[in-house]
Amino acid sequence: MQITIMTVTISLPGCGSLKEKRQRVGGLHERFGRSPNIAVCESGELDRHDASEWSFVVVAQTKRDIDAQCRQIEDKLERIIDGRVMGVVREVI
Repeated sequence: MQITIMTVTISLPGCGSLKEKRQRVGGLHERFGRSPNIAVCESGELDRHDASEWSFVVVAQTKRDIDAQCRQIEDKLERIIDGRVMGVVREVI
């Protein structure tokens, strides 16, 4: 079994309030948390309006499966977020 923590930093240019920030990134829990092999939470930049950090814990049988899942998450984030993915860090446990 393989476990990876993927931390994604997102820039939210022009975001001026916490309410707007939640509108722009608030659905991530629902979109990714439904999968039985992914856990997701907002893990940083909690006090900033123009940035957000999210962590995804991905569990799979092989490294190839983990890599595929992480790529799918990254691709989906690029499509659905009203912002810019600034960085992605993967930590294998």
